Parts: sequence; C-alpha cells; structure tokens
Amino acid sequence: MLYIVVTPIGNLGDITYRAVEVLKKADVILCEDTRHSAVLLAHYGITTPTRSYEKWSEARVADRIADELSDGKEIALISDAGTPLVSDPGKVLTDKLRERGLPYTVVGSGCAAISALVLSGMDSGSFCFVGFLPEKNADRARVIEKFADLQSTLIFYVAPHDIEDTVKYLGEKLGARKACLVREISKMYEESVRFTLPDLPEGVTLKGEMVLVVDGAENVGSRLAALGVEEHYAKYIADGLCEKDALKAVARDRGVSKSEIYAQIKRK
Repeated sequence: MLYIVVTPIGNLGDITYRAVEVLKKADVILCEDTRHSAVLLAHYGITTPTRSYEKWSEARVADRIADELSDGKEIALISDAGTPLVSDPGKVLTDKLRERGLPYTVVGSGCAAISALVLSGMDSGSFCFVGFLPEKNADRARVIEKFADLQSTLIFYVAPHDIEDTVKYLGEKLGARKACLVREISKMYEESVRFTLPDLPEGVTLKGEMVLVVDGAENVGSRLAALGVEEHYAKYIADGLCEKDALKAVARDRGVSKSEIYAQIKRK
C-alpha cells in the first residue's frame, strides 16, 4: 500500500496520530525534500528511512516504486508541507499505480473534497469545489451553468439517496465526462469508483459519505469551432466581447487569420 500522508503546513503539531503511526511503520518515506522533512520526522521520533521523490524525477522512478509495492513494501509519500499531488509531486506515481491495479490511500486530511480529489486520480492541477447541488431544478441549473465550461476538475458533495439522480443530471448537463465516486474516505470500506457520466456502474454500494469528482470541460474554443462561423462569432458577442475581440477569439479557435473570419462574416 502507498500512503499519501498529509503533513503540517506550518505548526508541527498540526498532524494526526494516524499520520505519525503510518510514517513510523512504513518501510520507506518518499520526501519532496529529505532535509526539509527531517525536521518533522525528528520532532516525532520517526526513524524510518527516507528517499528523495521530486517532481522532475517522478516518471523515472514510478515503475520502481510500483515494483516495491507489488513486493509487499509499505511506502509513505509526503511533500514539504500539506497534501501531496496538490501542486506537489505524486500524480505521476498514482497514475502508474492505477494502471497496474495497485492500491493507495490518503492519511491525515481533514477535508473530504481534497482527499477525494487525490483518490480519484483526476487532474489536481486545477480544481473547483462546487459542494452540494441545490434541490430545486431551477437553482440547480443556475449553479451548473456557472461551472459547465470550466476546464478545472469539479468536486461535488452528494448524499447517498441522491447519487443516481445527480449522476444522471450531470450527464445531461455536462455530457460524457470522466468521473469518480469516492466514498467512506479513510474508513474500512473506502472505495473509488471510476466511470463515465451518466453511466454509474451497477452494484456500487450507495452508502456512507460520498464525494463525486468530475473531469473539467474540454477546451471551450475547440467546442465552439464546431459551430458555423457566424454562430461562433455571435456566441462571443453574446458573451460580452466587442466585435474586434470576438473576431480575434474566433480566428484563434479556428486557427485562421482575423481577415479570413471578417471576410466570411461580412459576406453573410
């Protein structure tokens, strides 16, 4: 098992008992900077061997670490501060572990949204917390409209009795996007179920605390480029761009010159 361990962002006392226990019992601790982490480890009397794990070397060492986990090693991953993978190393490794069917979990986080993001394997470089969707359809539609074109990963809180309707609704509004339902974080039955909206797999246990993580939108410009030139231009005008900026945006999206777009619009 790989344990992704959350460490204090400042005060060394801001760490969980379980995080300390995991770091003590691990066979090795992967550190973003071993010298920096040595201060925290010494503070808690943790003598586990450490090894450098930096962003630039992730791809080179991912297979070796996966091999060690396959051989039964217990490995912990920490960054200089906070949660690994969130603007810190770790994403390349977790991608490799999912590819090889190897488990990993998060230890020490007090935020379900961040833990679910890490466990989901979705893009953690840019994300947006949406929370619970409103119950009324009109309110729900207004919320989704704000986030539908966002290219960042979306994080939703969902109640078990609402999950099937929510997945169906998001599929209708957002289209066939990759998603991951994360449930019972840090508990015995922790589970991450990956699927494509709106097709929630049959047999999924719909109990416990749940977080739904959904892939961000495709590049908006690429999608608009599928429209006719006039409609594409009109969409940017409707969004508030002036004629000059709308021409620039359409030309950029379609990979042609502004003069070509201008000529096509004026011909109409």
